Amino acid sequence: MQKIIVGLISDTHGLVRPDISRAFAGVELILHAGDVGGTAVLEALRKIAPIEAVYGNVDDPHDPALKRERMVTAGGVTIHVSHGHELGRPNPTLMLSRYQGDVLVFGHTHRAAVHQAGQRLCVNPGAAGPRRFNLQPSVARLTIIDGSAHVDIVMLA
Repeated sequence: MQKIIVGLISDTHGLVRPDISRAFAGVELILHAGDVGGTAVLEALRKIAPIEAVYGNVDDPHDPALKRERMVTAGGVTIHVSHGHELGRPNPTLMLSRYQGDVLVFGHTHRAAVHQAGQRLCVNPGAAGPRRFNLQPSVARLTIIDGSAHVDIVMLA
């Protein structure tokens, strides 16, 4: 049995909450879906696990650490990551119609969402940064077992 756990995070806006390390205990990779808010965030997350990140609408698109989108393969599952702002008002249906991949990860809305469409999964881990829009900060844990993906939203303090 092959098992990989990937941490999904978005919209940190420069803040790395202390309980993110607890939420990401045991992850082998972190995927950041944009609105990072600076290199200090990436450095802090890199202490937990290797990180791949995309830029959001508040990030510098010329930052070499950030890409417009990422395609990552983990445990036989293809994961597409983008912030979502490039689609205007992103939602799972729009993401699934626009991008390829077994799992699609986006942010921007600050609202955690998990949407299953057949064998495909679309995830917004919510916003892990400063509390906005009266929404509880959150991240997600993507567990891949023998090529099958499952996600859990983890609420932060």
